[in-house]
Amino acid sequence: MANAVLPSVSAAPRRRSPLKATTEPAWIRGLLITVTVAFIFCFLVFPLFIVFQESLSRGVQVYWTSLRDPDTAHAVRLTLTVAAIVVPLNTIFGLAAAWAVSKFEFPGKRILVTFIDLPLWVSPVVAGLMFVILFGRNGVLHDFFWNGTRQTIPVLFATPGLVLATLFVTFPFVARILIPLMQSQGSTEEEAAIILGARGWQVFVYVTLPKIRWGLFYGIILCNARAMGEFGAVSAVSGHIAGKTNTIPLQIETLYLNGSMDAAFALSTVLSMLALLTLIVKSVVEWLAALQAKNAIDDGTG
Repeated sequence: MANAVLPSVSAAPRRRSPLKATTEPAWIRGLLITVTVAFIFCFLVFPLFIVFQESLSRGVQVYWTSLRDPDTAHAVRLTLTVAAIVVPLNTIFGLAAAWAVSKFEFPGKRILVTFIDLPLWVSPVVAGLMFVILFGRNGVLHDFFWNGTRQTIPVLFATPGLVLATLFVTFPFVARILIPLMQSQGSTEEEAAIILGARGWQVFVYVTLPKIRWGLFYGIILCNARAMGEFGAVSAVSGHIAGKTNTIPLQIETLYLNGSMDAAFALSTVLSMLALLTLIVKSVVEWLAALQAKNAIDDGTG
Protein backbone atom coordinates (compact mmCIF):
# COMPACT_ATOMS: atom_id res chain seq x y z
CA MET A 1 0.00 0.00 0.00
CA ALA A 2 1.42 3.38 -0.98
CA ASN A 3 2.45 5.62 1.81
CA ALA A 4 0.21 8.65 2.30
CA VAL A 5 1.87 11.90 1.46
CA LEU A 6 1.74 14.17 4.46
CA PRO A 7 1.57 17.92 3.83
CA SER A 8 4.83 19.63 4.59
CA VAL A 9 5.13 22.55 6.91
CA SER A 10 6.06 24.75 3.99
CA ALA A 11 2.68 24.04 2.43
CA ALA A 12 0.87 25.89 5.21
CA PRO A 13 -0.92 28.97 3.93
CA ARG A 14 0.99 32.16 4.35
CA ARG A 15 -0.53 35.27 5.81
CA ARG A 16 -1.42 37.52 2.98
CA SER A 17 -0.26 41.06 3.05
CA PRO A 18 -2.95 43.76 2.94
CA LEU A 19 -4.25 44.52 -0.50
CA LYS A 20 -2.63 47.47 -2.19
CA ALA A 21 -6.07 48.91 -2.81
CA THR A 22 -6.58 49.36 0.93
CA THR A 23 -3.13 50.75 1.77
CA GLU A 24 -1.30 53.88 0.79
CA PRO A 25 2.29 55.04 1.13
CA ALA A 26 3.13 56.87 4.33
CA TRP A 27 3.52 60.22 2.59
CA ILE A 28 0.00 60.02 1.13
CA ARG A 29 -1.50 59.13 4.53
CA GLY A 30 0.42 62.00 6.11
CA LEU A 31 -0.74 64.40 3.41
CA LEU A 32 -4.40 63.43 3.79
CA ILE A 33 -4.26 63.72 7.59
CA THR A 34 -2.51 67.10 7.36
CA VAL A 35 -5.08 68.48 4.89
CA THR A 36 -7.96 67.25 7.07
CA VAL A 37 -6.54 68.70 10.29
CA ALA A 38 -5.67 71.99 8.57
CA PHE A 39 -9.19 72.28 7.14
CA ILE A 40 -10.81 71.60 10.53
CA PHE A 41 -8.54 74.13 12.22
CA CYS A 42 -9.02 76.90 9.62
CA PHE A 43 -12.79 76.59 9.19
CA LEU A 44 -13.94 75.32 12.60
CA VAL A 45 -11.46 75.78 15.44
CA PHE A 46 -9.94 79.13 14.45
CA PRO A 47 -13.29 80.96 13.87
CA LEU A 48 -14.58 79.60 17.18
CA PHE A 49 -11.44 80.83 18.92
CA ILE A 50 -11.91 84.28 17.37
CA VAL A 51 -15.48 84.45 18.67
CA PHE A 52 -14.40 83.75 22.25
CA GLN A 53 -11.39 86.05 21.97
CA GLU A 54 -13.45 88.99 20.72
CA SER A 55 -16.16 88.44 23.34
CA LEU A 56 -13.57 88.71 26.14
CA SER A 57 -11.33 91.34 24.54
CA ARG A 58 -12.75 94.15 26.71
CA GLY A 59 -12.82 92.15 29.91
CA VAL A 60 -15.08 89.77 31.76
CA GLN A 61 -17.14 92.61 33.25
CA VAL A 62 -18.21 93.85 29.81
CA TYR A 63 -18.93 90.25 28.78
CA TRP A 64 -21.30 89.62 31.70
CA THR A 65 -22.91 93.04 31.34
CA SER A 66 -23.72 92.23 27.71
CA LEU A 67 -25.30 88.91 28.66
CA ARG A 68 -27.40 90.49 31.43
CA ASP A 69 -29.10 92.80 28.95
CA PRO A 70 -32.90 92.17 29.20
CA ASP A 71 -33.36 91.64 25.46
CA THR A 72 -30.42 89.24 25.31
CA ALA A 73 -31.64 87.28 28.33
CA HIS A 74 -35.11 87.07 26.77
CA ALA A 75 -33.59 85.76 23.52
CA VAL A 76 -31.87 82.95 25.43
CA ARG A 77 -35.06 82.03 27.29
CA LEU A 78 -37.11 82.15 24.09
CA THR A 79 -34.66 79.90 22.25
CA LEU A 80 -34.73 77.32 25.03
CA THR A 81 -38.54 77.55 25.20
CA VAL A 82 -38.97 76.96 21.47
CA ALA A 83 -36.54 74.02 21.59
CA ALA A 84 -38.35 72.57 24.64
CA ILE A 85 -41.63 72.61 22.69
CA VAL A 86 -40.34 71.52 19.28
CA VAL A 87 -38.06 68.63 20.27
CA PRO A 88 -40.69 66.54 22.15
CA LEU A 89 -43.24 67.08 19.36
CA ASN A 90 -40.73 66.03 16.70
CA THR A 91 -39.73 63.04 18.82
CA ILE A 92 -43.34 61.84 18.99
CA PHE A 93 -43.80 62.40 15.26
CA GLY A 94 -40.49 60.71 14.41
CA LEU A 95 -41.36 57.63 16.45
CA ALA A 96 -44.82 57.39 14.91
CA ALA A 97 -43.54 57.88 11.37
CA ALA A 98 -40.69 55.40 11.78
CA TRP A 99 -43.02 52.81 13.31
CA ALA A 100 -45.53 53.19 10.47
CA VAL A 101 -42.97 53.12 7.66
CA SER A 102 -40.81 50.28 9.00
CA LYS A 103 -43.46 47.94 10.40
CA PHE A 104 -46.40 48.27 7.98
CA GLU A 105 -47.11 48.17 4.27
CA PHE A 106 -49.75 50.61 3.02
CA PRO A 107 -50.57 52.60 -0.12
CA GLY A 108 -48.67 55.87 -0.35
CA LYS A 109 -45.77 54.72 1.81
CA ARG A 110 -43.15 56.12 -0.56
CA ILE A 111 -45.02 59.40 -0.81
CA LEU A 112 -45.04 59.68 2.99
CA VAL A 113 -41.27 59.16 3.14
CA THR A 114 -40.84 61.80 0.43
CA PHE A 115 -42.90 64.32 2.39
CA ILE A 116 -40.86 63.58 5.52
CA ASP A 117 -37.74 64.58 3.56
CA LEU A 118 -39.37 67.72 2.13
CA PRO A 119 -38.09 70.22 4.75
CA LEU A 120 -34.53 69.10 4.01
CA TRP A 121 -34.87 70.31 0.42
CA VAL A 122 -36.88 73.49 1.02
CA SER A 123 -35.00 76.64 1.94
CA PRO A 124 -35.74 77.70 5.54
CA VAL A 125 -36.57 81.21 4.34
CA VAL A 126 -39.14 79.77 1.94
CA ALA A 127 -40.58 77.73 4.82
CA GLY A 128 -40.94 80.89 6.90
CA LEU A 129 -42.59 82.77 4.04
CA MET A 130 -44.99 79.86 3.66
CA PHE A 131 -46.30 80.52 7.17
CA VAL A 132 -46.52 84.25 6.44
CA ILE A 133 -48.69 83.45 3.41
CA LEU A 134 -50.86 81.14 5.51
CA PHE A 135 -51.28 83.26 8.64
CA GLY A 136 -50.54 86.80 7.41
CA ARG A 137 -52.98 89.68 7.17
CA ASN A 138 -53.64 88.88 3.54
CA GLY A 139 -53.02 85.17 3.93
CA VAL A 140 -55.09 82.13 3.11
CA LEU A 141 -56.28 81.75 6.73
CA HIS A 142 -56.88 85.47 7.26
CA ASP A 143 -60.49 85.09 8.41
CA PHE A 144 -59.55 82.68 11.19
CA PHE A 145 -56.61 84.60 12.67
CA TRP A 146 -57.26 88.31 11.96
CA ASN A 147 -59.90 90.81 12.95
CA GLY A 148 -59.18 93.80 10.77
CA THR A 149 -55.57 94.77 11.50
CA ARG A 150 -55.34 92.80 14.76
CA GLN A 151 -54.53 89.12 15.20
CA THR A 152 -57.28 87.37 17.15
CA ILE A 153 -55.00 84.33 17.55
CA PRO A 154 -51.35 85.49 17.59
CA VAL A 155 -49.21 83.35 15.29
CA LEU A 156 -46.98 85.69 13.33
CA PHE A 157 -44.61 87.89 15.32
CA ALA A 158 -45.25 85.70 18.37
CA THR A 159 -43.98 82.50 19.96
CA PRO A 160 -46.47 80.19 18.14
CA GLY A 161 -45.09 81.33 14.79
CA LEU A 162 -41.53 80.62 15.91
CA VAL A 163 -42.59 77.17 17.10
CA LEU A 164 -44.36 76.35 13.83
CA ALA A 165 -41.44 77.49 11.68
CA THR A 166 -38.90 75.60 13.78
CA LEU A 167 -41.13 72.54 13.89
CA PHE A 168 -41.29 72.46 10.10
CA VAL A 169 -37.55 72.66 9.48
CA THR A 170 -36.59 70.14 12.18
CA PHE A 171 -39.19 67.39 12.06
CA PRO A 172 -37.32 65.10 9.58
CA PHE A 173 -34.32 64.53 11.87
CA VAL A 174 -35.72 61.99 14.33
CA ALA A 175 -37.73 60.17 11.66
CA ARG A 176 -34.83 59.90 9.19
CA ILE A 177 -32.53 58.48 11.87
CA LEU A 178 -35.06 55.90 13.05
CA ILE A 179 -36.59 54.71 9.74
CA PRO A 180 -33.48 52.96 8.31
CA LEU A 181 -32.53 51.69 11.78
CA MET A 182 -35.91 50.07 12.38
CA GLN A 183 -36.08 48.72 8.83
CA SER A 184 -32.70 47.01 9.27
CA GLN A 185 -33.84 45.40 12.54
CA GLY A 186 -36.92 43.83 10.98
CA SER A 187 -40.12 42.83 12.76
CA THR A 188 -39.31 39.31 13.96
CA GLU A 189 -39.09 40.15 17.66
CA GLU A 190 -42.25 42.29 17.55
CA GLU A 191 -44.17 39.48 15.85
CA ALA A 192 -42.96 37.00 18.47
CA ALA A 193 -44.10 39.32 21.27
CA ILE A 194 -47.56 39.64 19.70
CA ILE A 195 -47.84 35.85 19.37
CA LEU A 196 -46.99 35.56 23.08
CA GLY A 197 -49.89 37.88 23.91
CA ALA A 198 -48.27 41.31 24.18
CA ARG A 199 -50.31 44.33 23.18
CA GLY A 200 -49.16 47.00 20.76
CA TRP A 201 -48.05 49.46 23.44
CA GLN A 202 -46.21 46.70 25.33
CA VAL A 203 -44.44 45.63 22.16
CA PHE A 204 -43.28 49.17 21.54
CA VAL A 205 -42.13 49.88 25.11
CA TYR A 206 -40.48 46.54 25.95
CA VAL A 207 -39.27 45.31 22.54
CA THR A 208 -38.86 48.11 20.02
CA LEU A 209 -37.81 51.04 22.19
CA PRO A 210 -34.81 49.32 23.84
CA LYS A 211 -33.46 48.44 20.39
CA ILE A 212 -33.70 51.95 19.00
CA ARG A 213 -32.92 54.07 22.06
CA TRP A 214 -29.43 55.16 20.95
CA GLY A 215 -30.69 56.09 17.49
CA LEU A 216 -33.55 57.97 19.13
CA PHE A 217 -31.16 59.91 21.37
CA TYR A 218 -29.02 60.73 18.34
CA GLY A 219 -32.01 62.07 16.40
CA ILE A 220 -33.15 64.14 19.40
CA ILE A 221 -29.67 65.69 19.69
CA LEU A 222 -29.62 66.67 16.01
CA CYS A 223 -33.15 68.05 16.21
CA ASN A 224 -32.30 70.12 19.28
CA ALA A 225 -29.14 71.52 17.70
CA ARG A 226 -31.03 72.65 14.60
CA ALA A 227 -33.88 74.08 16.67
CA MET A 228 -31.55 76.28 18.72
CA GLY A 229 -29.54 77.47 15.75
CA GLU A 230 -32.33 78.01 13.20
CA PHE A 231 -32.25 81.44 11.58
CA GLY A 232 -33.94 81.61 8.18
CA ALA A 233 -37.41 80.26 8.96
CA VAL A 234 -37.82 82.08 12.29
CA SER A 235 -36.50 85.29 10.75
CA ALA A 236 -39.41 85.35 8.31
CA VAL A 237 -42.10 84.93 10.98
CA SER A 238 -40.60 86.77 13.96
CA GLY A 239 -40.65 90.39 12.84
CA HIS A 240 -37.29 90.90 14.64
CA ILE A 241 -38.93 92.39 17.73
CA ALA A 242 -36.22 92.68 20.37
CA GLY A 243 -37.34 91.43 23.74
CA LYS A 244 -40.31 89.61 22.24
CA THR A 245 -39.63 87.43 19.18
CA ASN A 246 -35.84 87.46 18.78
CA THR A 247 -34.20 84.10 19.35
CA ILE A 248 -30.45 83.88 19.93
CA PRO A 249 -29.47 83.90 16.21
CA LEU A 250 -31.84 86.80 15.48
CA GLN A 251 -30.63 88.75 18.50
CA ILE A 252 -27.01 88.29 17.40
CA GLU A 253 -27.89 89.72 13.99
CA THR A 254 -29.75 92.64 15.58
CA LEU A 255 -26.84 93.47 17.89
CA TYR A 256 -24.34 93.20 15.06
CA LEU A 257 -26.31 95.47 12.73
CA ASN A 258 -26.77 98.02 15.54
CA GLY A 259 -23.03 98.16 16.10
CA SER A 260 -23.08 96.43 19.51
CA MET A 261 -20.16 94.19 18.65
CA ASP A 262 -19.26 93.25 22.24
CA ALA A 263 -22.81 92.11 22.97
CA ALA A 264 -23.05 90.27 19.63
CA PHE A 265 -19.85 88.31 20.27
CA ALA A 266 -20.84 87.62 23.88
CA LEU A 267 -24.17 86.14 22.81
CA SER A 268 -22.38 84.22 20.04
CA THR A 269 -20.35 82.44 22.70
CA VAL A 270 -23.57 81.29 24.37
CA LEU A 271 -24.77 79.74 21.12
CA SER A 272 -21.31 78.26 20.54
CA MET A 273 -21.26 76.70 24.01
CA LEU A 274 -24.71 75.22 23.41
CA ALA A 275 -23.37 73.75 20.16
CA LEU A 276 -20.27 72.35 21.91
CA LEU A 277 -22.45 70.85 24.64
CA THR A 278 -24.60 69.23 21.98
CA LEU A 279 -21.47 67.85 20.29
CA ILE A 280 -20.23 66.39 23.59
CA VAL A 281 -23.59 64.72 24.26
CA LYS A 282 -23.62 63.37 20.70
CA SER A 283 -20.13 61.88 21.14
CA VAL A 284 -21.13 60.27 24.45
CA VAL A 285 -24.23 58.73 22.88
CA GLU A 286 -22.18 57.36 19.97
CA TRP A 287 -19.62 55.92 22.40
CA LEU A 288 -22.30 54.26 24.53
CA ALA A 289 -23.99 52.83 21.42
CA ALA A 290 -20.68 51.39 20.18
CA LEU A 291 -19.93 49.98 23.65
CA GLN A 292 -23.34 48.32 23.83
CA ALA A 293 -22.86 46.80 20.35
CA LYS A 294 -19.43 45.47 21.34
CA ASN A 295 -20.76 43.96 24.58
CA ALA A 296 -23.63 42.33 22.67
CA ILE A 297 -21.15 40.72 20.26
CA ASP A 298 -18.92 39.54 23.09
CA ASP A 299 -21.92 38.04 24.90
CA GLY A 300 -23.12 36.32 21.75
CA THR A 301 -26.40 38.25 21.68
CA GLY A 302 -25.53 40.66 18.88
